[in-house]
Parts: sequence; C-alpha cells; structure tokens
Amino acid sequence: MMNNNRLLKVIATFLFAAGLSVSYSGLAQHTHGHDDEAVPAGEEIGAVDFRVSCDPAVREDFDRALGLMHHMMYEQARSEFEAIAKADPECAMTYWGIATTLFQPLWPERPSEEELERGWRKIQKAQDLEPATERERLLVNATAGFFREPETVGYWDRINRWAEGMTAAYEANPDDFDTAALYGLSRLAIAEGAENRDTLYDEAEKVLRAVWEEEPTHPGAIHYSIHATDIDGRAENALDMVEVYGEIAPEVAHALHMPSHIYVRLGDWPEVIDWNRRSADAALRKPVNGAVSHHYIHAIDYLLYAYLQQGEDDKAQAVFEEAMGKDKHQASFISAFHAAIMPARLVVERREWEEAAALELRTPDYLPWDKTLWPESQTWYARGLGGVHTGDLETAREAERRLEELRERAKAEGEKSFATYIDVDRQILAGWIARSEGDAEEAVRLMRSAAELEGTVEKHPVTPGALLPPYEALGDLLMDLDRPAEALAAYRESDKIWPERFNTLLGAARAARAADDETAAAKYYGRLLEIADDSKRVEVSEARRFWDE
Repeated sequence: MMNNNRLLKVIATFLFAAGLSVSYSGLAQHTHGHDDEAVPAGEEIGAVDFRVSCDPAVREDFDRALGLMHHMMYEQARSEFEAIAKADPECAMTYWGIATTLFQPLWPERPSEEELERGWRKIQKAQDLEPATERERLLVNATAGFFREPETVGYWDRINRWAEGMTAAYEANPDDFDTAALYGLSRLAIAEGAENRDTLYDEAEKVLRAVWEEEPTHPGAIHYSIHATDIDGRAENALDMVEVYGEIAPEVAHALHMPSHIYVRLGDWPEVIDWNRRSADAALRKPVNGAVSHHYIHAIDYLLYAYLQQGEDDKAQAVFEEAMGKDKHQASFISAFHAAIMPARLVVERREWEEAAALELRTPDYLPWDKTLWPESQTWYARGLGGVHTGDLETAREAERRLEELRERAKAEGEKSFATYIDVDRQILAGWIARSEGDAEEAVRLMRSAAELEGTVEKHPVTPGALLPPYEALGDLLMDLDRPAEALAAYRESDKIWPERFNTLLGAARAARAADDETAAAKYYGRLLEIADDSKRVEVSEARRFWDE
C-alpha cells in the first residue's frame, strides 16, 4: 500500500506532466489535518506548512515568506517577514526570519557590520519573546549562533556555529520538513571548507531527498538538492527534481534559474538558455530598492556562457549589451562578479587577445569592488592572458602580480576558496608567461599544478564555469608545444569536468587529428557540430570540412 504522501506525490507529478498547475499543500490539507494553515493554491511558491506558533491570521504569510527564503529570494522574504512583524509584533519567529535572511550560506555575499548588528538585535528579540515550541526555539538558537558577537567573529566561524545549531535542531525534529531542509543547506555551507566534503554532500542529498519524497513541491528540498548535486560527478542525481522546479514557482526568478546549474554540468546548452531567459525576465519584474535585482545579471551570465558554448556570438553579445544597458544593478558581490566576468568571457572564449588585454577594470564603478576580490581578479586574469598572447609581457606580469595580491588579501580575510580560485587562474597565467620566456617544462608544471589545485575545490554556484578551465589551458599549451597526444589527454580531462565546451571539443579534435587519431578527431568534431552547427565561427566550418573530406 502507498502512504498518503507518496500517493500525493504521484498525483502532483502526474498533474505537472500534464501541464496543470497545482498546489501540493492544497492536496495535502486533509492528510495534515489543519486545512486553515496550508499555503493556498494561488501562492505558487511550492508547499510550505510550518504551522508557526503565532496569530493564525499570519500563518499563511509566514509560510510564504519562509518559502521565498528557501528559494533564496532573500530581500523579498525579508520584506514579507517585516510585514508580518508589523501585523503581529509578538510573533517571535518572524524576527528569526528577518535575521536568517541577513546571511546567505551558499552565496558569496558577506553581511556588513550593520547587518550583523541588525541580525543580532532581531534574533535577541525572537529569544526575548520565547517561541512557544522547542522546534522554534532550536531554530532561533541556530541563527543566534551566527549573529552572536557581531563585532568580533569571522564569517566562517559564524557559519560553523549556525551549522552546529542546525544539527541540534534537526536531531530533535528530523521529521520537520523546514528544519530538515535548512539542515541540508547547512551541510552544503560547511562543505566548502571541509576535508570530508563528499560525506557532507552525501548527507545533504540523503536528507533533502527524504523531504522531497514526502513533500514533492517543497522549495527548500528541491532548491538545496540542486546545490547538493551541482558537484562534480553528481549532476544527474537530482534530475527528477529539476524538471518540476519551475512549475512550482513560475514567477520566482531564482527558482527559474536553478535547473541550469545541473544543465551546465551536463552541457545541455538549450536548457541553460531557456531557463535563464525565463529567470532574467522574472527578475526584471522584481527590482530591489530601485535597482535591477542581481538575480537578473546572474541569469544573464549563465545565458551568455551557454550562447558562447554554442558559438552563438551575436546572441552572447546581445545579452551582454542588454545587461550593461540597465541603469543600475543591485550593489552586491553577485552583480560585481558577473559585470567583471561577462566581458572577459566574450573575449577569452573567442580568443580575442588584444581586446582581452584592454578590458576595463571595476566597471561599472558603483559596484562594491573593494569588498569583492574574486570578481576584480577575473578582469586581471583576462588582461594577463591578453597580454601574454599578444607579446605584451609587461601587462601579463602586472596581471600576475595583481592576482597574487588579491589571493593574499582573500587569505587574510579567511576566504580560502576565493583565494584558491584566484590562484588557479594565477598559475595558468604564470604558465603562459613561462612559455613566453622559453621555459616550456615550467609552463607545463604550472598548468598541471593549476589543474590539481582546481580539484581541491568545487565550482562556486555564482558562476556557470571558469573563464578558462585549467585542463583546457593545459591542452592549449601542449598543442603550442607540439605535444598533441598529451594535449588530447588534457582536453579529455577537461571534458569530464566541463562537458560540451566549444573550445575543449575543438582543442580535442585538433589534438586528435595532429596525433593521427582520426577516430577521436571524428568524435570531437562531430560533437562540436552537434552543439554549434548554427554557429558562424570559422572553427565550425573546419569541423564540417573534416567530415566532407
């Protein structure tokens, strides 16, 4: 016999497949036995049924705000929690909600001093009001762990304290969907700097899937599961969840973007394009304090990246100009990262080295560049690559020095992952400089070191992929050194991590041909034509000629 929740999952999945809109919580009302507390069908954010111990009149609003927080629409969620606080000032958990939206565990944003102080005040207010249930008190305590000592403790210590609090909350209430979802998120947050990150990803996947098995439209279960599988070798694990995410929240920009994290990992560029166009358009409909939400430019970078892998250069240029034509973007790390890397992608992917060397730094100037070291490094990296490939070693060496400085600053701030990302790029650039100086073996050593270093971290969710992946760069270097068999091996390694990249496939095809491996050349030229047959790039004509010969 199928239990009620399993039956409801089947019904909901059938209705989604038939193209019908449904609220799972509406289906589940009789199962839960509290019809008046479920999220109504018109909300379209998925099923959240927290049953907060506040005035019954604000319970549906609380569920909506919590659902938006699960979707990582933090500003919107905070606004709705604040409205609840006005309607029911004695609702302790709404102050927990406000505070919890002030830090974003998987994002590159870091709370300002003002936000830390504000979060601490809000969580103290929640504690003073003494939440009515142990479940709520444990969630409040977890967030209090993050904000305690707002003037002295570093970000990653805060994240670890919050994660410890979420462990206690989950162990006490493992069957509570929202607690379990946030616990899964906490595993992902601490995995970034952990030696046992695979164990943490395993735990997150297990916990989040268990929630989804019972509540198939829970936004946290689906969203955090995608992050848990946006990991090398795990991309196919959450495909069943990915397919329905946009259906449960068709106007939530970040929900519409998230499936593309998996499709990027699979090299499915049409899917990446479709989801991110929808996401960008939805984000434009919800500005933040008079500025374009960073969810918009986040989606545009993924969109641009996919167009470039298909060789659709005109479309990539068009979406870049669309984004840069907006009057003002939300001032955040996310906006700065994409504003820096998009123009760099356009020239590096197309190997337009003179344009790369001339890229402008810190544009537009109103974004928080002083607080965002990794974004600025992307411009320096592209400039350095441009310099080394045009014979301007002075520009290349300056860029390497700047990358080294940014790496050291990131280390000093406790941002080990950012420091690693920057150093991977620095080593690739240093390898090309060594090649230009005639030291081929040092160049190869540095490139291999960069590739090994990349393996110590996962791709950050802010980016669809590296500006120039190290194994792809190694392949380019080995081709330059007339070592095609080794180059083919490097391109194959890159393709395992980042499948269906235009330049990886092209490099592999050329290397195979130079190594007299016609079978492999046919394979890679064929795959290139599959993803980029409509491209006007001359390299696609090269692939066609191979097949015509």
